Amino acid sequence: MPIDILMPALSPTMEKGNLAKWLKKEGDTIKAGDVIAEIETDKATMEVEAVDEGILAKILVPEGSQDVPVNQLIAVIAADGEDVKAAAGGAGAKPVPAAAPAPAAASAKTLAPAAVLPLAPASIAAAASGIRLFASPLAKRIAGLEGIDLSKVAGTGPHGRIVERDVKAAAAGGTAKAAPAPAAAPAAAAKPVAVSGPSDEQVKKLFAPGSYEEIPHDNMRKVIARRLTEAKTTIPHFYLTIDCELDALLALREQINKAAPVRDGKPAYKLSVNDLVIKALALSLRAVPDANVTWTDGAMLKHQHADIGVAVSIPGGLITPVIRDACHKPVSVISNEMKDLAARARNRKLKPEEYQGGSSAVSNLGMFGIKDFAAVINPPHATILAVGAGEKRVVVKNDAPAVATVMSVTLSTDHRAVDGALGAELMAAFRGYIENPIGMLV
Repeated sequence: MPIDILMPALSPTMEKGNLAKWLKKEGDTIKAGDVIAEIETDKATMEVEAVDEGILAKILVPEGSQDVPVNQLIAVIAADGEDVKAAAGGAGAKPVPAAAPAPAAASAKTLAPAAVLPLAPASIAAAASGIRLFASPLAKRIAGLEGIDLSKVAGTGPHGRIVERDVKAAAAGGTAKAAPAPAAAPAAAAKPVAVSGPSDEQVKKLFAPGSYEEIPHDNMRKVIARRLTEAKTTIPHFYLTIDCELDALLALREQINKAAPVRDGKPAYKLSVNDLVIKALALSLRAVPDANVTWTDGAMLKHQHADIGVAVSIPGGLITPVIRDACHKPVSVISNEMKDLAARARNRKLKPEEYQGGSSAVSNLGMFGIKDFAAVINPPHATILAVGAGEKRVVVKNDAPAVATVMSVTLSTDHRAVDGALGAELMAAFRGYIENPIGMLV
């Protein structure tokens, strides 16, 4: 029987994706674990592994196709011993609806007929909460097939990574079965946002024909537009701005960088001001835990760790990779981790768990000479810190004018979760760490 390859859901919220590239062609032999295609989401490019074996009989969605719905049939594999032409001839290009939950007694093939299997429940929950499970993609998908909770599986791969043999052993032992997911409550219908502006055609009529180039929006720009509109129309923003003197921080940064050990002919780390800002915000959230929260309609989620998202500009938009538990990491570790995340973000190689979740964020435009600005909150965060440029300013010290390097920062808060006084307390803690930076190292 032919094996259908469906457009996979690479994150819990993914509805469509772009089929960027086929890494196998029709007629190729497919083995379990082979990377067969690259899928682009709005944030990253990810590899898709095959679970079943056979011959790639027919590609139904060519590479370069955009906005392919999740669960649409994209290719067909002829199983071992099956006639390839017959498998290819019986394939249709119509979208395939998501399968209804199968009975508990159904076979493995009935539960997951596609070559790309669903993630395990624990993997979906981990991705949504920002917790990273160190497991191979094949292990995650087999866990989805077998109903295995990966958080209960001990990994025997490199650095404790969960691999295929660990999941199969857990399935055989029957000790790591995931609990059935509770039935989801019906979601409240989202209220449409009223748009009073002119239509596309009305706007175009304002300009002479041939005087502009029309560039269609890509997936990333569409998602950014939707999320920013939702954020500004559903979150009551409140803004707090303070000035921080940077001279002590700049001196400490220079001292730390000069003391960096040399490895393979290069310094082991090179701190930026932004690295210290990330650390300072994380420590401030630990010092003012009531501000380290997320608003939900039913309850306030008070976070146990300060996970800081950092806005990174990439071609066509931006992405916010997250430094996990930043308050407990040395600044040198934050610096190297941030460089790695930023580099992979620009190449769209981040994994969903590396940019989802977090409890607050930093957006720094100081390197562009921007003095101050107010950033839009990135849900599910309740706060975001906008960082301006450090510049020489005249200040008053001991009742006399003096020159200091000053940086303006603005905190945007979700007023439902962080009131003005609480936000001011958080900003006071932040300024304390920036102006007395030695406190970040002890």
